[in-house]
Amino acid sequence: MTQQNGFSFADLGPDQLLDALDSTGIRAESGLLALNSYENRVYQFTAEDGARYVTKFYRPQRWTDAQIAEEHQFTLALAEQEIPVAAPIILNGQTLHHFNGHRFALFPSLGGRQFEVDNFDQLEWVGRFLGRIHQVGKQQAFAHRPTMGLDEYLHQPRQVLENSTLIPDHLKHAFFSDLDLLIRELTQYWNTDWTSVRLHGDCHPGNILWRDGPLFVDLDDARNGPAVQDVWMLLNGERHDQLAQLDTILDAYNEFADFDPRQLKLIEPLRGLRMVHYMAWLARRWEDPAFPLAFPWFADAKYWEGQVLAFKEQLATLHEAPLQLTPQW
Repeated sequence: MTQQNGFSFADLGPDQLLDALDSTGIRAESGLLALNSYENRVYQFTAEDGARYVTKFYRPQRWTDAQIAEEHQFTLALAEQEIPVAAPIILNGQTLHHFNGHRFALFPSLGGRQFEVDNFDQLEWVGRFLGRIHQVGKQQAFAHRPTMGLDEYLHQPRQVLENSTLIPDHLKHAFFSDLDLLIRELTQYWNTDWTSVRLHGDCHPGNILWRDGPLFVDLDDARNGPAVQDVWMLLNGERHDQLAQLDTILDAYNEFADFDPRQLKLIEPLRGLRMVHYMAWLARRWEDPAFPLAFPWFADAKYWEGQVLAFKEQLATLHEAPLQLTPQW
């Protein structure tokens, strides 16, 4: 559900948005252009002084105020170190604002072009900044935000999927049999023998813009976890492509922070965790009208048939040798 304490996104119309912005002293003159965000509601606008802003209204029940504050504090700490992140604006001494039951923040509108995942110069830049992000991230842990683990990414999602009405009856046996097998295998391959750092958490190419260098946006999924979580989603293509990308990223990363190569064996388990977590995320959000419109295939039997095959493929990948860095001579 999208509700918290009786409030939902349903009443978040233009008048409510404008009144909320007015409460911070920022008056929108034009815009309120909805940006591509499903978890929250995000809008771009131009204020009376000509400055362009982005405002994010946080999904009810997603995070507590303390957890959002930790994300903001981490992002501001990164910005203070001249790491290019989209940091919230401090207004009236705070970054998180409340209006009629909604919680929101404002950011400067920072444009950029798409990050090119096959551009090794850009990968090198990103690797350097990830090393710097994690140098800041390891200075202290999040106290209120979670640490990556099997309960959040496997066991809770398994329960959500079991209670979902979206999985076709004729596929349920095969789906849950293969899902449970994948969960058992992931549990065996998962370990916590890693130093936890504060992470971006969702560092996929869509959350990196390029403007004379990388700009990291949307730390909404920031949490404690292994450094490799912010690396593996940048890898794509065949195995030899991923090895070249990994060498480029981590050579640059190691200029600023020491990457533990033992974490490379977590890449495929992390991919499996994300696969299960993503399905449950869509199932949890299905009552939000934005989700059936954006993801109509999620209610199609062909999607669920494809997931049974995807489980089998991920199981096979788990049994392969993990990616390894090229030895340095």
